[in-house]
Amino acid sequence: MADLYSKLNVARGASEADVKKAYRKLAKELHPDRNRDNPKASEKFSEITQAYDLLSDKDKRAQYDRGEIDENGQPKATFGYGGSPFGGQGQGGRRPGAAGGYGGATADAGDFGDIFEGLFGGRRGAGGPAGGFGARRSPPAKGADMAYRLSVSFEDAASLAPQRVTLSTGKAIDLKLSVDAVDGKPMKLTGQGEEGPGGIGDAIVTIAIDPHRFYTRDGDDIRMTLPITLEEAVLGATVRVPTVDGPVNFSVPKGSTSGKTLRLKERGFHKKGGGRGYQYVTLSVDLPADDAELIAFAESRRETQTRNPRAALGV
Repeated sequence: MADLYSKLNVARGASEADVKKAYRKLAKELHPDRNRDNPKASEKFSEITQAYDLLSDKDKRAQYDRGEIDENGQPKATFGYGGSPFGGQGQGGRRPGAAGGYGGATADAGDFGDIFEGLFGGRRGAGGPAGGFGARRSPPAKGADMAYRLSVSFEDAASLAPQRVTLSTGKAIDLKLSVDAVDGKPMKLTGQGEEGPGGIGDAIVTIAIDPHRFYTRDGDDIRMTLPITLEEAVLGATVRVPTVDGPVNFSVPKGSTSGKTLRLKERGFHKKGGGRGYQYVTLSVDLPADDAELIAFAESRRETQTRNPRAALGV
């Protein structure tokens, strides 16, 4: 049987910290949950766990170093020790370092708990914390999670409209959008993944918002540019403006110019703390290209125009 130190790739005089570090590294590489298609890795995992089991116990490690016990924690097969020439336990003898059933000692449970919590979030994997005889088996694996990317229209994302989703199994479900999902956080649908011996996995849905032809998102707010006529800008008017919840009436103030921005309350995206953002509407005066009357009016105005709208720019 291979030397326990060589199994962990450490020198015989290695410190407790070095032994633990070596075991953590190997356990992470060989853990059965990460090598489900490699039975040799599971066997190797049991071997290194058994090695760490013994070497992490100061008394048993000392006995092992003195040659009193073997790699399984059993007394060496020598005459006069324990009364048996074949490694058995004599009438008056006690197997040094024994801790429970036949097949090797068990390391302190708290020590293994710290290791497995750091490696696998506190979950004990296949083979348990002690290899060889008496090793604990991991529970049956749950089915795999299924990942989905769901495209949602800009309007539906802003209003959190329910979505109809068809899974790979062919099952259609109604999905209620959340603020976190619209912000890009994956949604978990419990029990909608693949089946497995330990239960059904989950469906993980990530929302992707489709771009819009005239809306843009600005945090919880929505921005858009609204074309208006010259008459509406000069005289003021009530016009229809689109929102993600449908068109609404909108007042354009008298004497509005291109670039003027107004806002609509509660027409943006839903906020985490409740309520909704604004919809900002930037006005853009749309002039006809070949309107003879407008051209004549502009020419008449040019004759008497003295105001310089660019004076504030220093030109």
